[in-house]
Amino acid sequence: MDARTAGRRLTELLNLRTPPVAVSFTAAAPAGVPRVAKAGPAGCAYWKQAAEGAVFYTEAADHYNCPIGSYTHGVALPPERAAELEGVVGTMVSLQYIRMDEVAALPRRTEPLRVAVYAPLARVPVPPDVVLVRGRAQQIMLLAEAALAAGLAGDGAAMGRPACAAIPATLGKPGGVTSLGCIGNRVYTGLADDELYFTIPGARVGDVVERLESVLHANRELEAYHQGRRASV
Repeated sequence: MDARTAGRRLTELLNLRTPPVAVSFTAAAPAGVPRVAKAGPAGCAYWKQAAEGAVFYTEAADHYNCPIGSYTHGVALPPERAAELEGVVGTMVSLQYIRMDEVAALPRRTEPLRVAVYAPLARVPVPPDVVLVRGRAQQIMLLAEAALAAGLAGDGAAMGRPACAAIPATLGKPGGVTSLGCIGNRVYTGLADDELYFTIPGARVGDVVERLESVLHANRELEAYHQGRRASV
């Protein structure tokens, strides 16, 4: 199953309110894809733009407004922005939001960011590296079950802050990642209180969607079984 078809089927099968988003890291801008018109306040703000239907690319400078996102995405900050990163991290530590030793352990891209392409998965112009699915708890539960059925390794504990770290955590890994988001992401993307993310390696998204229909059927049957058992016990 190709990525565009997978994007359509994911939205239909899970009845998603927000379409899945594809993120691709490339050496150069794809032909016919425009650069983002304005640098966003955070890298995850680009997720929202893509979910609303925009297809575009960003360069390293388009990520400078988000020092934490720059860190996780492999963006080399100019000196003044690097000082801002230190200030933001210092504030987070002083608020006991994060410990200093946790910063070095955050997942991050090891290659410098040249071009990042964002698009709805159903309209992706280049093969996706990471697919971001935003949904309610039950939708993410079903998707995680489909990922396991497709042979993707379990992701262990759900990731917390920062949400952008879910992208490098997924790159080159054999499984998906459940992300609870973070307060910045919820502000910049409008992520609802009852929503979270599941990320899928782009090369495996078709495999996951192919297993999703059987997972949905199994859950419907099991729900009926458990409803009947609850009533009879």
